[in-house]
Amino acid sequence: MPDAASALHKIPSVERMMQSLGPIALPRPRVVSLVRDELALVRGESVIPGFEAIVDRVRIRIEAERLGRIQPVINGTGVLLHTNLGRAPIGLAVADAVVQVATQYSNLEYDLLQGERGGRASYLESSLAQLCEAEAATIVNNCAAALILILRCFTRGEKKDVLISRGELVQIGGGFRIPDILEASGARLREVGTTNRTGLEDYRRAINADTAMILKVHQSNFFMEGFVGAPDTSELAALARDHGIRFVEDLGSGSMVPVESVCSAERDPTAAQVLRQGVDLVCFSGDKLLGGPQAGIIAGRKSLVCELKQEPFFRALRCDKLILTALQATVEAYLEAGSEHARLALTIPLMEMMSVPLEELRERGRAIVAALADLPVRVELGEGQSRIGGGTLPKTRIASVTIDLLPVAGGLEALAGRMRHGNPAVIGYVSSGKFRLDLRTIQPRQDARLVEAIQGAVVPKKGGNPI
Repeated sequence: MPDAASALHKIPSVERMMQSLGPIALPRPRVVSLVRDELALVRGESVIPGFEAIVDRVRIRIEAERLGRIQPVINGTGVLLHTNLGRAPIGLAVADAVVQVATQYSNLEYDLLQGERGGRASYLESSLAQLCEAEAATIVNNCAAALILILRCFTRGEKKDVLISRGELVQIGGGFRIPDILEASGARLREVGTTNRTGLEDYRRAINADTAMILKVHQSNFFMEGFVGAPDTSELAALARDHGIRFVEDLGSGSMVPVESVCSAERDPTAAQVLRQGVDLVCFSGDKLLGGPQAGIIAGRKSLVCELKQEPFFRALRCDKLILTALQATVEAYLEAGSEHARLALTIPLMEMMSVPLEELRERGRAIVAALADLPVRVELGEGQSRIGGGTLPKTRIASVTIDLLPVAGGLEALAGRMRHGNPAVIGYVSSGKFRLDLRTIQPRQDARLVEAIQGAVVPKKGGNPI
């Protein structure tokens, strides 16, 4: 017993641990909590480790905590809309608009003309409607929320059946499945057709007295080829109109301009093109091909949009002033650009990344390679294929330029880990025996910091080993 008590006396105090750890870029109360948690674990161990061993254990926990904070990273994956890395970055002008509203009071729900309470985001909604060539539009916090709101609102009566092709019962990232969304909304799923082929007659035969709507869903991050078929949107719109039921299309990607005119991409219909074919409502994401903040945008017939805004559930899904401001600045950029799609690259980073010429990427790449000379790593330019990502345009590949790193000592995975743990964190990928960084998804203003990050990951700290 005395031996156990003597061992416990060796456990350092919280204050001694804090002094030994030195300055840490985390709030002190958070660090104190981590120290206490680790000391509590030590007290329960049969063998009490030495002081330095305990400090090392705490440092590992602190490092994990630091890396868990939301922070900027350099995306060298070549995936433009990387869901895990925050999808579309917003432009500096859009960010400046957000800062102006965030750091001051705003007229979020105040009518400056009348001097009384006003509508929330009415200007943004009318601007979105104009951009989509719709009668009306509104915004919620993401596209899944938009779909749930639509289903909940229009299937709350006796008519609950929603017709959807079996080929559109998709699962998106994070395990979210369209059938689950329908169930959560209270709607009743009615599958039509087969996985690869669904005809107009399949929909026609499925319509009955309980049918509330026809739902068409974007296939997200997969596509089917070969013996496949589906009715045109205009045909489905006419069928829905003839039977007095609503026709809703979840566009997912939400492109506002023909993407095939921006880069060598597959065709993706814009919201305006789909609405012109007779769809009653469309919904799509704000942080995909639109290149704005996370949001769920609904556009279409004014009477239906008004019904959605009267739904009690709508308030639980609405966006805050920062999202609305970022989306407003993004939409204004599109309206200002009009049909001059090249102008969008000045404000929308996604459009810049999609359209930047290969020679411009090579020029940047050569400068980066030159800046990394004399390091214990082989650095060279390579060729890559960027993807859009985010469940968008799965067939599209855009030729790109990569910075390829091959360490003279250590492994590629170790180098990738050092790059991820740096400040800033740099995310790349291992391919063909090299650690690769795709320049299409790295912004030009990040080049200098990228060079510093690579140098920090390759050159060992004092007493360390080279990667």
